[in-house]
Amino acid sequence: MSPRNPGSPLSRRGLLRAGGGLGLAALGLGHGAAAASAAVPASARFDLTQPSYDLFRGKTLHDDTVQQSFAFDQVNKRLFVAQLRNGSGQDELGNLCVTQLDFAGDQVSYMHLSGFGHGVAFGVEPSGTDSYLWTEVDANTGGYGTRLARFKFVKGGSLSNTSTAIRKFAPIAGATEYTCSIDPVHNNLVTRYHKDGVKHIAVYDLAAASAGTFGTPKVNFPQPALPTKSPKFQGYTAYGQYLYCLTGTDYVTNGNVVDSEITSVDLNTGKIKEGPVLTKAGESLSFREAEGMAVYRTDSGEARLFLGFASGDPGDRRSNIFYKNALV
Repeated sequence: MSPRNPGSPLSRRGLLRAGGGLGLAALGLGHGAAAASAAVPASARFDLTQPSYDLFRGKTLHDDTVQQSFAFDQVNKRLFVAQLRNGSGQDELGNLCVTQLDFAGDQVSYMHLSGFGHGVAFGVEPSGTDSYLWTEVDANTGGYGTRLARFKFVKGGSLSNTSTAIRKFAPIAGATEYTCSIDPVHNNLVTRYHKDGVKHIAVYDLAAASAGTFGTPKVNFPQPALPTKSPKFQGYTAYGQYLYCLTGTDYVTNGNVVDSEITSVDLNTGKIKEGPVLTKAGESLSFREAEGMAVYRTDSGEARLFLGFASGDPGDRRSNIFYKNALV
């Protein structure tokens, strides 16, 4: 059972249903990756074997497509969910819809982004009462962004990748694709980029990156191979010293098999720390496809690792978000 304390879902624990137990998996210590410099301060990590709890289930987004990722504005208490826009060719064009939700999962507003990317991951940086999104931008012919972008979220707005309202960055020489996520507790910008046929992970100070100063990343290493049941990479985020990766295939494709798994990677070694660990959060959902990860810290100081799943039928896809809160 989840904890019972009054209050809003993310300011305190709230009255939330358990999202399902987790199967134990063997530790994947030392799975190959080049060593990273020990530049990220030591931190606790989430115990991936502990239960997950519901934030919400079955919520509609502005569009009716599968969610791709989500991120929080921790200061202004906002939640944003990205999805590819509906219509033929939207995937290849990199056209996204970002829905703003409250923490109960109810719609507040939305923004359309054209020519940005696939939306595997993104981040939100608060600036006063405004929320600035960090996303991929300038989609290639496959629909994946070739640079990073920072821009203000505008309720009901529409933004093309050619807009002068966007600040664009290409911090890694020779990288051909980018996505990013933000650790809002430790103020790091984490980017996953493609170079020389391999995915890499690099970490930057968020404030410096916002000022346009990237320089040498804190760490920079090839993403280790994830020995997961499903090869489908579905999102990532970071909390302090650790990167968390989500994989999994939808029920329609895999024949109703729960294959969604979470893996943690030590950013200072570039090696797997724990996992892959099977997660059964939202096991009873229809369709159930793992989609997105994010970190949030409540007003009471509880750190939470969030993971998302899409559910529902074509033309009526729904958003479902769960979290873990046990640190070791």
